Amino acid sequence: MRWKKLTVGPVQENTYILYDSKNEAIILDPGSEGSKIIQTIESLKLKPLAVLLTHAHFDHIGAVDQVREKYQLPLYIHKKEQDWLTDTKKNGSKYFGQNITAKPASHLLTDNDRSLKIGSFSFDVLTTPGHSPGSVSYYLKGAGAVFSGDALFAGSIGRTDLNGGCQDTLLKSIHEKLLQLPEETVVLSGHGPETTIGMEMDSNPFLGGF
Repeated sequence: MRWKKLTVGPVQENTYILYDSKNEAIILDPGSEGSKIIQTIESLKLKPLAVLLTHAHFDHIGAVDQVREKYQLPLYIHKKEQDWLTDTKKNGSKYFGQNITAKPASHLLTDNDRSLKIGSFSFDVLTTPGHSPGSVSYYLKGAGAVFSGDALFAGSIGRTDLNGGCQDTLLKSIHEKLLQLPEETVVLSGHGPETTIGMEMDSNPFLGGF
């Protein structure tokens, strides 16, 4: 398994293209600059299978429709945020003077979902609310990586002052879900550089209480 990180949009959101030896791909959080994402997919000669969202804030959904309509892809999101795709107040774009929406998702995840298999990709689905109510992290054990969205960053954690955010809930999610992963697990966040679970356990100032 390999992945390509594209940093897109005015708030420098990380979109990930995960792909296997058969050149099949999963697109995670296509946040903006859909043409750039599509150009990368085409240059790598990939066949996308699905779009996965860690959550539905506007900076993570801005290119969803462009990408999935280009390739006719299913879209996965947690049920708690299904209506955020069409609600500019809930997804936050209204407060930043924008009008960013996406069409409804075809697949809704719930708190009872523990795994997700698409093609050769087998994810552990980790519900990690706190940054937003329906935040999900996707752990790919075979690749030793977790796509954490805006839950956990290198040296930081997600903001909790937006709609439905709660710092206590986020810290609980990080402790009970993410910090239980092997320390060598690569953390692929929604913003900033990659890190590892071990590095964050050792040095993240927000996690000192654990």
